[in-house]
Amino acid sequence: MFRHFRRFTTTFMTAAALLVLLAVPASAQEEGVAATQVVLDNIFIFIAAVLVLFMQAGFALVEAGFTQSKNAANIMMKNLMDASVGILMFGAIGYAIAYPGDFNGWFGSSGFGVEGFMTTSATEGLIPSVDFLFQAAFAAAAATIVSGAVAERAQFKAYLIYSIVLTGLIYPIVVSWGWGGGWLSELGFVDFAGSGLVHMVGGVAALVAAAIIGPRAGKYAPDGTPRAIPGHSMPLAVLGVFILFIGWFGFNPGSQLAADLAVPVIAALTAFAGASGAAAAMVTSWVLLKKPDLSMAGNGLLAGLVAICSGIGDMNALGTLLTGGIAGVLVTFSVLFIERIGIDDPVGAFSVHGLCGFWGLLATGLFATSGGTNGAVDGLFAGGGAGLLLDQFVGGIAIAAFVAVASIVLFGTLKSAGVLRVSLEEEIGGLDLSEHGTAAYGWDVDAARIRSRNGGSLVTTE
Repeated sequence: MFRHFRRFTTTFMTAAALLVLLAVPASAQEEGVAATQVVLDNIFIFIAAVLVLFMQAGFALVEAGFTQSKNAANIMMKNLMDASVGILMFGAIGYAIAYPGDFNGWFGSSGFGVEGFMTTSATEGLIPSVDFLFQAAFAAAAATIVSGAVAERAQFKAYLIYSIVLTGLIYPIVVSWGWGGGWLSELGFVDFAGSGLVHMVGGVAALVAAAIIGPRAGKYAPDGTPRAIPGHSMPLAVLGVFILFIGWFGFNPGSQLAADLAVPVIAALTAFAGASGAAAAMVTSWVLLKKPDLSMAGNGLLAGLVAICSGIGDMNALGTLLTGGIAGVLVTFSVLFIERIGIDDPVGAFSVHGLCGFWGLLATGLFATSGGTNGAVDGLFAGGGAGLLLDQFVGGIAIAAFVAVASIVLFGTLKSAGVLRVSLEEEIGGLDLSEHGTAAYGWDVDAARIRSRNGGSLVTTE
């Protein structure tokens, strides 16, 4: 009898709850759903921002692994400051330049700081602090691309000045053209997650910096033939590649700026692009170098990820695979070409981020389709004509030109002031000890002592 009574009570309470729920006005239910969605969107973008910030660890490990152990602490310091200075400078002036309240089409000047930073409620969209954190992580990522290109010979104070200028001024101006509603946005330029607005900025600056600072000591023979300067730890470099791969699942899906069902599709397409880039680079290096080169395959994965950032919101799986695969081929040829023309880029920063960032913009003009995740535009191969491809080309050239000129002025000034490059003695001994007074590894302290006694050589008769 008690069992029947309990069953009756449960049924009665369930029915009563349903009646109460049905009695709530539809408008109130809709408001509750909307409020929940706002919370989900903000929490998701916060997590995405953390993943993008974690990419700094990936960049640091890739650069350290591809270079000599005597400079590993210096590389870690540069990446640490890119994140720290990037957040501070982008918060102070960069965010207002990139996303102004009033806009002249070229850059913002309506105020500084992040307006409404302490807001904790919103009826729609992202609260300012979450949006800032996500965007600041992108600014730091753009800045740190240059670190590897000038590795092992740049003065730390010069690099710090560069990082301040890029995150506070150069990068925000370019972002304002596109994501800030400027002239590129009005043109019809498409860059979902930053092939041009983020990666090309860092990649072009890296090329200019590497050209102005000059190659590392001993990189080229007297006849101009390039010599290999092996990195000290390929395991560290590949671990960094994998960390960057993981971080890209914040970079691309987070650029959806909402927690919706497009997010897992974008994530899967991101994986396709990276995987096809790595496989294509492996095959290309196997053909060119007669061996499947590990560093080329790692850079191929990153190249595929860079290239797909622009069009991932408007491509299907086939377009994504083609974009990533072609990037893997391009980066292999580019790394070899850049080295042979006398520019010493130890990690292939320009090839990965500059060239493949530009390719990503063009790939959007070719492969974009209204059958993509967002379905906004059709590219050339989807019957949309050459209009989008032309817009992408114009946008890429404009970004490259502005960043190149700004970088030439910046790094040229630093070189003229005599603060860009360390002395030959400091370069031979390693920047860890000369710039920071500490070594990443204990054995480098002993090696430095031997070099100082033997004119830079590790060979001793003692």
